[in-house]
Amino acid sequence: MTRLQRSAVFLFLCVTAPLRAQQPARPAGNSYQLKPSPKTVAWGYYDAKTPPALRIKSGDTVEMQTLITASRERFESAGLWPDRVEPAWREIYDQVKDHGPGMHMLTGPVYIEGAEPGDVLEVRIQKIRLAIPYALNAFSPGRGFLPEDFPYERVKAIPLDEKRMVAQFADGIEIPLRPFFGSMGVAPPPSAGRISSAPPWVNAGNLDNKELVEGTTLFIPIQARGALFQAGDGHAGQGDGEVDITAMETSLVGTFQFVVRKDMRLRWPRAETPTEFITMGLDEDLTAATKMAVREMIDFLVQEKHMTRDDAYMLSSVAADLHITQVVDGNKGVHMMISKAIFTKPR
Repeated sequence: MTRLQRSAVFLFLCVTAPLRAQQPARPAGNSYQLKPSPKTVAWGYYDAKTPPALRIKSGDTVEMQTLITASRERFESAGLWPDRVEPAWREIYDQVKDHGPGMHMLTGPVYIEGAEPGDVLEVRIQKIRLAIPYALNAFSPGRGFLPEDFPYERVKAIPLDEKRMVAQFADGIEIPLRPFFGSMGVAPPPSAGRISSAPPWVNAGNLDNKELVEGTTLFIPIQARGALFQAGDGHAGQGDGEVDITAMETSLVGTFQFVVRKDMRLRWPRAETPTEFITMGLDEDLTAATKMAVREMIDFLVQEKHMTRDDAYMLSSVAADLHITQVVDGNKGVHMMISKAIFTKPR
């Protein structure tokens, strides 16, 4: 084949190749650390007016230390107050008076330069490690999925063995650890004002999705300039549903790389693991949340895999799995997962 013929073939392929979003290369940015303090946490809320605790650029990496979600009363009930409670938690408890309506101590926000409403924030969860050797699980009157069955309070301290990566729930019961952040989110639309950190929403937040472990990626539609990412509500592990309203609550340190995606448009958060694509549904009604997760999966298959809507609906039925993420945070969560392995040819 002559050089002229090769050039003609190359031009033909460029013209006829399907248009699809380019996955950006992993940019090599700067690295930062962000530790919790009275000046670097938002206690119980997401708000576009919250002053940034850190400013970075797209591609930068931040190691964020987060604090356990608990009250002083729970620490006392577990016999941990004050000696085994982190100094940063006690300092925030003593000094921060403007908090609520939620109870999560969220580290941040992180302002990402160039992030604008309508863009997508790609959050690459590079590493997660334990910060303390215990977790708490608790239920209380009027909360959880079965408040009528458990109209009282119980608190359980659970030792964590980081070396063996197991939780010692009870004699003869060890739970493998899969640490993840229950809450990772951006600021809501400025018109929403301050919103509680408890219910997950369009800005992600308290998703409580146990699949979002080290090595996974979360995609969040940006609602406010700078994105204003916050993280917290560390879990050493959790069952789908989180039925008593808490997981194995603990403090974690996470390393996140942030990439502003101007080539993506999302209505709701999505995620990706090394082996699965994940869509999400969030609504007060569990059926409505389930329909949202399925519709999001259909949209994903149409947009990213270039399927017809009919085939996408069929594939969702025969190859995708629905999971109840959580049923206790106001807006209930459902996520749908489909294996990457079934897609044998690039589209």
